[in-house]
Amino acid sequence: MNAGTAYLCSAGGLFFATVIKLLALRKNPRDPLLRAVTATLFIGALLFVTAAPPNLAVINETLGIPNIAAPIVYSILTTFDGVTIVLLIHWRGNDDPRVTLRQTRLCLTTYAAVVVAIFVLFALGDAPVERLRDLDTYYAGTPWIREMILLYLAAHSVAAVTMVILSWRWARKVPGTLKLGLQLIAVGAACTFAYDLLKYTAIFARWFGHDWDWLSTNVAFSLAGFSAFLVAAGFLLPSIGQGVGSRFRALRRFRLLQPLWLEIRPEIPATSPPPMPWWQPVEHRLMQRERDIFDAVLRLTPWFERATGATVYALALAEHSESRRARSEADASVIARAVMQRSSAAPAVAPELRWTVSSTEDSDDLLSMSAAMLRSPRVELVRQSTARVEHRA
Repeated sequence: MNAGTAYLCSAGGLFFATVIKLLALRKNPRDPLLRAVTATLFIGALLFVTAAPPNLAVINETLGIPNIAAPIVYSILTTFDGVTIVLLIHWRGNDDPRVTLRQTRLCLTTYAAVVVAIFVLFALGDAPVERLRDLDTYYAGTPWIREMILLYLAAHSVAAVTMVILSWRWARKVPGTLKLGLQLIAVGAACTFAYDLLKYTAIFARWFGHDWDWLSTNVAFSLAGFSAFLVAAGFLLPSIGQGVGSRFRALRRFRLLQPLWLEIRPEIPATSPPPMPWWQPVEHRLMQRERDIFDAVLRLTPWFERATGATVYALALAEHSESRRARSEADASVIARAVMQRSSAAPAVAPELRWTVSSTEDSDDLLSMSAAMLRSPRVELVRQSTARVEHRA
């Protein structure tokens, strides 16, 4: 793979990450952190687009100044470094907003000054021979151009070290995909610092009369794309992981509620919307299932028999001594009996003799009640005894 293709592939990956964030930004347009992540990824993509050797030649030719693409690319890289540090500062947050604001201003002011200095140094220097891949080493000894190169590398190195420290320290304090994302950012930043070390080595070698340009043009080039991929993945992973985790939890809850939903299904009016198909968002399907359950419980309330609930509660509590689980089993048995009673047109229970189903008030209790519908032998016993009474009637 040639240099131009590799850089454009890296740019494509970052643009893809930017599109993902833009889609999320449509749902939360006022989220400042999301806007910052999107901007950072876009600047990173722009960096690789402009840094591709074929595009460097186009920039030089369009503006009519040999090697003018160099300070442009260096300034974009410096901007990316500054914005990334600011993003990490805001992402982590601080108890005192004034500290965050002070750190942000210091970072942005410093890197803005570096950008200005890069163009000033380029204007003071003389770089008449166009170099698309080895400008750093070719002009390593040229006054002012040399200082421009060292300045952008120094700013890049400081940003890399800062990213490693901030990401790694924070990663120790957080769990899950956020921790993994921060670790990826730290590793990507470490690769970025290694990229700088290779550049320094090739430049220093030039100063002492050695030709180690391959460290800059080949090895460092490979690290640039790899580090960009890791940093982009690190910024994307927490939000993607959060979305996947949320959907997984919703799907798990949807499935665990199925026994309870199947039990109360006869009480769902024919006029109610039919169950959503599987390709609909699982969050919407879960919401519909829970609504059906709550509505059915309200309709079945007149048939909730206190005697049934109290008996099952006492038996369950005597067996496993868990009051919440016993309550869920009692509620499940009361609902199972009420469904059968109502379907057979049995008379409602007098208000003073009714059982109050409370498992619908807590998320975990609702799942426990659904599990009891499927597994509790006491609930099954209530079904059988109710069926025998109805058969004799």
